[in-house]
Amino acid sequence: MFLTCAVTDALLTMATEENGVSDRSFLLGKKTDLIEAKRTNVTVGERDLIIIHHQGTFYAMDQHCYHAGGSLLNGDIEEFDSKLCIVCPKHKYKISLEEGEGLYKASNPREKNPQPRWYSKGIKQRVHKVTEVDGNIFVTLSEVPGWIESDYYQTEKGREELKKAQDSDTADGSKC
Repeated sequence: MFLTCAVTDALLTMATEENGVSDRSFLLGKKTDLIEAKRTNVTVGERDLIIIHHQGTFYAMDQHCYHAGGSLLNGDIEEFDSKLCIVCPKHKYKISLEEGEGLYKASNPREKNPQPRWYSKGIKQRVHKVTEVDGNIFVTLSEVPGWIESDYYQTEKGREELKKAQDSDTADGSKC
């Protein structure tokens, strides 16, 4: 089961006044509802996020994969190199839930006996902080400075590109 919602400024005001949560924190809903849903896509302000509950922990990140904008909502969650990751269903990119790090497996052909191992591409997906206050779940938007690749799909140009791709997929009868 998936939950979809938009978070408004009214919820932000209510959250900050009643609970003393940061002014960049947004009320997502009741913990029990979000646990039951397992994954929730929300729009917070102008940012599209995915909220994931997995093995007792909540994670939040930009909803669209940094690589080509595929929705992460239906991505499998697997462990790679001791890191819990979501696998983008579109191109199988692996993104750590904790940090938004892009991971890939490769071997160095220059080695005498090349063995595949995991490498990091660095932080590619913007992640956001999730907190619980009195049975309510809040997300605090990331304040990490600078450009992170998933930011592109939060821009007007990126959103237009996503819409064109979705329209093209619909016309082709395919679904990504």
